[in-house]
This record gives sequence, structure tokens and C-alpha cells, in this order.
Amino acid sequence: MYNASPERYTASTTIYNRCGRSGVLLPKVSLGFWHNFGDDAPFERSRAICRYAFDHGVTHFDFANNYGVPAGSAEANFGRLMDEDFRPYRNELFISTKAGYGMWDGPYGEWGSRKYLMSSLDQSLKRMRLDYVDLFYSHRYDPNTPIEETLQALIDIVRAGKALYVGISNWPLEPLKAGVKYLKEHDVPLLIYQGRLNMLDRAPINEGILDFTYKAGVGFIAYSPLAQGLLTDRYLNGIPADSRMAKEHFLKSERRTPELLEYLHQLEAKAKTSNRSIAQEALNWVLDQPGVTSVLVGASSVEQLKNNINTIIS
Repeated sequence: MYNASPERYTASTTIYNRCGRSGVLLPKVSLGFWHNFGDDAPFERSRAICRYAFDHGVTHFDFANNYGVPAGSAEANFGRLMDEDFRPYRNELFISTKAGYGMWDGPYGEWGSRKYLMSSLDQSLKRMRLDYVDLFYSHRYDPNTPIEETLQALIDIVRAGKALYVGISNWPLEPLKAGVKYLKEHDVPLLIYQGRLNMLDRAPINEGILDFTYKAGVGFIAYSPLAQGLLTDRYLNGIPADSRMAKEHFLKSERRTPELLEYLHQLEAKAKTSNRSIAQEALNWVLDQPGVTSVLVGASSVEQLKNNINTIIS
């Protein structure tokens, strides 16, 4: 039996941010399940990471329908953890999932139709063994589906009790503005926007998305705050054999340029003046941007997660 640490909220005044102008508090560091939680990862390692996260106040676990290898396995493995470890703590957890990218064959297995979003969430709930999620996202903007169809599906999902809040991820600025307006007019305000933001990719700042969400009272959560590991010391002295870059899948070795290495060495020198690592410097940079609620970090080990959480607590 898992008994959560009684000290898990002792740092609550320093590790939580209010999400926009809502009643929701999210940990500054949230746990993302994109990698390292599928059937290709040791289950007990995933269990240890999740337990460590919750024991240290990380209450937000973020999924999508297609996370894990094979697609859906991250949610399914969490469903097992939900039954074996976290069922007594369901009310303390803030669980999100998404739909938008390809999940199954045929014309109804991706994008933003009502058919796809509702079917996908039903499947996610079964995999995670939940009655509802706290937050459900449209994972990407669908230019070929009327925006009202996508947004109304989100609204009806909330009204059906299958999600408490709705989010938008990876939408361009103008559709985002229309979405915020539509959702507000239908009494299901947008809780949060999820976008890629880090020191190497500042698109949400440059495109005005972060400024808009901040002024609109919508939260912002950043994924890939460490640029999939580029903003760490992992690749300073080569490409480790067990690294993501070595697999040439989501992170290509061509990204390791002389310019990047020079930037990382400069960042390392700056970080040392604050007794931080490169990763800690990068995470704090994202969190210091006005309007950012939280950063999503993945973890392949408890030690890696510990270092990221210590960024916020220290």
C-alpha cells in the first residue's frame, strides 16, 4: 500500500501558482507523461516517479490520448497506478488529457471534430479508470472543422461531467482569441493554454500568445521547457548512448550545433553564479515570464525529477 508523505504540502506557499483568474492552483512544476511512461518503460520506475512527484506537492499530471508506446499506454499504465496507489488521493490530483493528433485509423481518429473529441475522451477515461478528468484540451487547431463545433464539444464535455475545465493547446493566436470569446459567452471559460516555450523557442512570446492569455486571465503552461533535454548539461560533452538524441527520433543529433554548445556554456557560467544547473536556469527563465502558471517536465528517473522540483523549492 502506498501512503503519501504527510509533508507533501509543507512548501505549498512557494510551489503553487494561480491559474489565470480561476480558482485553480497548479504546481509550478507539473509532471508530463509524453515520454517514459508507456509500455516501453519499466512500470516500477514510472510508479516511483509518480509517487515522488505527489510526495513533493506535484499534484498535476498531464496526458494526451496518444502518449506512450504504444499510443494510449501512458494513460493505461496510470490507470493501474490509480487503482493501486492513488485512488485514495483522487481529490488531491489535477489530471489533464488531450485529443487532436492521430490516435486511430479512419476519418474520425484525429483533429477537432465533435465525434473525435468525445470518443477520445471516453476512451481516455476507461484507460485511466476515471469518472472524469480535471482538464480536457483540444490538442491542436483544426482548420477544416468549424471552430464552433470544436468549442461546443468542449463545452458539452464539461456539462456532461466528464471534465471540470477545458484547455487549448497549440492553437494560433487568432483562433485562440475566438475560442476565448466563444467559451466565455457559453459560461465555460478557458482555463489554460498549453504551448511550447523555452529559451530556444520563444514562439508564444513572439506571436503574442502569452501576452494575450495573461491579459485575458487565462493560465499558460509550458511544455518542453528544457527543449527535450537540449537545455541541460546532457549533451555538453557528446551524445550519451541512452539519450533521446541517440535514438534520432524526437530529437535529432543535428540540433547539437557549435552555436548551441557555445550558448549552453554561456548559460552554464551564468547558472553557476546562482548555484544552479543549466536545467534549473532554463526552468526559472520560463517561470519568470509574466503569465506563466507552470512548466511541464518529463522524467526518466526520480533523480531527474528531484532536481527539477528543487528548482522551485530552493
